[in-house]
Amino acid sequence: MSSIEALTKKIVAFRDARDWKQFHNPKDLAAGLAIEASELQEIFLWKTPDEVDEAVSNKREHISDELADVAYYALLLAHDLDIDLSQALAAKLVKNAAKYPIDKAKGSHAKYDEL
Repeated sequence: MSSIEALTKKIVAFRDARDWKQFHNPKDLAAGLAIEASELQEIFLWKTPDEVDEAVSNKREHISDELADVAYYALLLAHDLDIDLSQALAAKLVKNAAKYPIDKAKGSHAKYDEL
């Protein structure tokens, strides 16, 4: 069993013990994921690079909690939609490698259609 599968089992057990599946449709899980990602972004909003470095040092637990919340919703959504995240990530890396070949993309922030 992969780490992702093991974490997903724990998350699903946590949810099911509280009878929350009734509230977890794909739309609401996706919204929860976006909201938690926004809460993570808020930690860094309007900060200079030095302030970001300071936030990373001083708010490590808060950042960790928000990342965990993002992962929670992503894992639940993948579980409920029967998507193997390990397989999906591997497939996406292959697609991105084709879109962003090293010789064109290295050191560039350009989108694939602008390379």
